[in-house]
Amino acid sequence: MKTLLLVVLVLIANMTFLAQSKSDAKAAADIRTVMETQTAAWNRGDIEGFMQGYWKSEQMVFVSGTNVARGWQAALDRYKKSYDTKAKMGTLTFSDLEINVLAKDSAAVLGSWKVTLADGKSSGGKFTLIFRKFKEGWKVVHDHTS
Repeated sequence: MKTLLLVVLVLIANMTFLAQSKSDAKAAADIRTVMETQTAAWNRGDIEGFMQGYWKSEQMVFVSGTNVARGWQAALDRYKKSYDTKAKMGTLTFSDLEINVLAKDSAAVLGSWKVTLADGKSSGGKFTLIFRKFKEGWKVVHDHTS
């Protein structure tokens, strides 16, 4: 009887793990799609399209170097000021992505970014993004980029 109970408990635990793994894989794929959409928008010079991956809220936080921008509009304004031409935007790539689903509606992403300009010069760094899932999909609520 104890053995049967143990087998049932192990099966239930495995089924829960498999369901969670499937759910986590779907969330990670959805987040990756958001980031691919952002990259495509950036590379065509569409900052507002890029910003669609962010939570359009005054509570959204963007940290870069020693600067903290609070709110979606502030982040958009900062991007538009820094990248006022397509040439300054260059070509963006994300790499080394580690997507860690924390719960059914939150995830953390660690990765690298690189912008390459037409003359071959490039800059890059690391980032940590916190995503939350809203009814309209996954959005970045906190971005810390170096």
